[in-house]
Amino acid sequence: MPSSSTIDLIGAPIEIGTSEPGAVMGPAALRTAGLVRVLQDLGFTVTDRGDLAPDGAQGERDLPAIRAWMTGIARAVETALDCGSLPLVAGGDHSLSLGSIDGVLRHCGRTGQPLFVLWLDAHADFNTLETSPSGNVHGMPLAALCGEPGFDGLFDGGERPLLDPRRVHLFGLRSIDAGERAIVTQRQVNIVDMRTIDEFGVVAPLRRILDRVAAEKGHLHASFDVDFLDPTIAPGVGTTVPGGATFREAHLIMEMLCDSGLVGSLDVVELNPFLDERGRSARVLVELVASLFGRRILDRPTELPPLEA
Repeated sequence: MPSSSTIDLIGAPIEIGTSEPGAVMGPAALRTAGLVRVLQDLGFTVTDRGDLAPDGAQGERDLPAIRAWMTGIARAVETALDCGSLPLVAGGDHSLSLGSIDGVLRHCGRTGQPLFVLWLDAHADFNTLETSPSGNVHGMPLAALCGEPGFDGLFDGGERPLLDPRRVHLFGLRSIDAGERAIVTQRQVNIVDMRTIDEFGVVAPLRRILDRVAAEKGHLHASFDVDFLDPTIAPGVGTTVPGGATFREAHLIMEMLCDSGLVGSLDVVELNPFLDERGRSARVLVELVASLFGRRILDRPTELPPLEA
């Protein structure tokens, strides 16, 4: 089970990082699909903090607006962790992770825990201002968090903690820009791409990641982008890439994360209800979140029973 029995649901209706409108409706769609009720039915105490609305950021796309969003999200996440709750940030485009992970970094800086990030996404999101073909900030959060140049203006003033790129695990990658490829190689980012999953499945690669986090007594932040899934399962996203994770693979990942007890914070991002089919993607996401927080068909035995002769 996740590391806390209390959850702070933080809505981040942000689409400042993408050119595709609609992600701003993501938090509302997740609530409508029953996210709070499902978590409460699993025995968690859920406090819905509502949707963040940073001063002066509504409808703006300039640097001060981005910084206002990131500061607001970081503070909400840091406060939740400091109070012993697990922050679940519902988005909103993936630029929100600039704020959520910054908040986790600040908390871990005080507790002394190393932070690991499991990035469940079709994309690396490691572009810089120079390498990005589109200029969209939702393709840059990991580069910014890991200290690549050009991003200091996105964060609140003062010295900020940096994410160690060697503790970032990209999982399900199947689309990467040329500039990103060079950076992630130089920074020794860990990658499990879809070729690896096709060859070995999700169990062995994910178990290695979880074993590493457990060995270092780390805090695991999971960031789940809808486009991690194959678009035939979850079409409600503006950055679809064919060949994504299957419904069963995604559930198995969530179940393994639950069993590990290592997840201390979570993002669910890039849900775009405007592109969805009658709420299909939102319902799938709620089901997957339920698996991460302990929903199962049967209680699993600690070992398999012997085969009958």
